[in-house]
Amino acid sequence: MQQMGLPVADEATCGSIIGLPLKDCYRHIYPHLDDDQAEACAEAYRQLFFANAKDLVPNPFPQVVDTLKTLSEAGFLLTIASSRTSASLHRLVDDMGLRPYISFIVGSDEVAHHKPDPEPALVTLRHFNGGRQGQPIAADEALVVGDMPVDILMGKAAGMHTCAVTYGNAPLADLQAAGADHIIDHFADLLPLLGVE
Repeated sequence: MQQMGLPVADEATCGSIIGLPLKDCYRHIYPHLDDDQAEACAEAYRQLFFANAKDLVPNPFPQVVDTLKTLSEAGFLLTIASSRTSASLHRLVDDMGLRPYISFIVGSDEVAHHKPDPEPALVTLRHFNGGRQGQPIAADEALVVGDMPVDILMGKAAGMHTCAVTYGNAPLADLQAAGADHIIDHFADLLPLLGVE
């Protein structure tokens, strides 16, 4: 924001746009920006992000890796749909040690419409159609887990079940307003929710 000569938004405003593609983040905070200006902001962000990423090793939230391992071993297909670009997302998955458990990844550059649009979730379903005994995976067999309202809205628009986690960036009231079917405080709470011991 400083680099682009824009007034610096407060932390709550910045937190509220997590989950949107970068250009949309800047358009949300600065509605007066045209498409080229928003793209210039996104590019400045990317440059700063990758310059700092070398020194910042991401850590998964507590219980995430063990829970994903348990679900994978129980036969669940685990995927990620993100507003990150696919290259950035693949790096993050590798850095966090999640690669063995993730079956499919959809980045923002692989869809025309981003969260809260259902396209990322529907692209995931189409990828697996015909995967089990030749039967397509139905939307109501899928569960979207996310920490932002856009995740929940995407899942609901795709006809999927939804579960919000409270330890992310969105206030509980926003997750409730988005209509999450389930709300959990710890990632491992997914296991009993999915009938896994």
